[in-house]
Amino acid sequence: MSKKQKIIVALVAALIAFAVVYSFAQRNSLRKKRASQVMTENHQNQGVSESNVLNNDNVSPITGLPCDNWNRRPIAVMQPSDVAARPASGFSEADMVIEMPVITATITRLMGVYICNNPESVGSMRSARHDFVSLAKGMDAIFVHWGRSHMDWFIEKLDNGIIDNINCNDDAGKSAGRYCFRHPDLVGMHSGYMKFDKILEAANDFGYRLETDFEGYPHKSESSLEERPQGGNLRVAYAGNSAVEYDYDRETNSYIRTWGGVLDKDRNNNEKIAPKNVVVAMAKSEQIEGQYNNVELGDPWMDTLDSGEAYYYMDGKEYRGNWKKDKSSVGSKLTFYDKNGEEIKFVPGQVWVNILEPGQRLRWTPVN
Repeated sequence: MSKKQKIIVALVAALIAFAVVYSFAQRNSLRKKRASQVMTENHQNQGVSESNVLNNDNVSPITGLPCDNWNRRPIAVMQPSDVAARPASGFSEADMVIEMPVITATITRLMGVYICNNPESVGSMRSARHDFVSLAKGMDAIFVHWGRSHMDWFIEKLDNGIIDNINCNDDAGKSAGRYCFRHPDLVGMHSGYMKFDKILEAANDFGYRLETDFEGYPHKSESSLEERPQGGNLRVAYAGNSAVEYDYDRETNSYIRTWGGVLDKDRNNNEKIAPKNVVVAMAKSEQIEGQYNNVELGDPWMDTLDSGEAYYYMDGKEYRGNWKKDKSSVGSKLTFYDKNGEEIKFVPGQVWVNILEPGQRLRWTPVN
């Protein structure tokens, strides 16, 4: 190859590299502009129904189980998946847990949603992410976190009341730190905890409404023992130690959770984590700003998609359908549908939602 040809090849390569970098920068710039242009919804307008139409009895709108706190607003708490923070506190008593990547194709973070039960403590706690805020808003939840991502537009949303929130790291000058504590057996970022009665105290002190308007999810009767299969194994292949498996237990009609190869238990009471319902919702993820990613789950700030494939595991069987969250409203519910377009009816009990990226493996192995 002549010297002139080498120069031409080098120039073409440089132009291509510049085009790729410029395109990526422009896409992020447009997304930031879009995020800043989305008007902050009035935090009094929750975007939910006026009554618990899907659950007419005094039951949790999420689990369908009776309890004294059935009409209390959900308390949604950000929690990490870091191995050093395990076992987590509170998950065995959550009505729902939502788990998704917070760095594309690597580590996950979780949001425990509590209505019926008052666990002794909840933790570890971690910083807020916009994807979780959108989901919590759709459940009319009070959002509890320890810090927040450093994206300016997101900080502005939280400070302007996009959701009733309690930030143990300050909470926009409300000194929420006095309600929180550091766990003596954990260190650094993994030690942030909160007594559940202090969460309720903070919500009351901040003047947040405590009665829910969330319509909830519909339910059905669980299968009889005779109708249930002998077993089954579900693998949700998040990266590394974030990978989880669920082993179906016929006697309890629940899915015993293993986390990074270790049986998952609650630090508070040493109980196994065993949801009655497992949902795997497929959603694209990409890095948007430094360490922060965006999962396409129908938020009105960053997303172009607001629906996708979903897989449901209950009564020892796999069902397929899709999920939907109206991205025109931050207060819209994350809704789950079967293959016929009807809203999925869950078995009464805890619901665990895993958000999985396309390309990450999902495997269900039935045992009949």
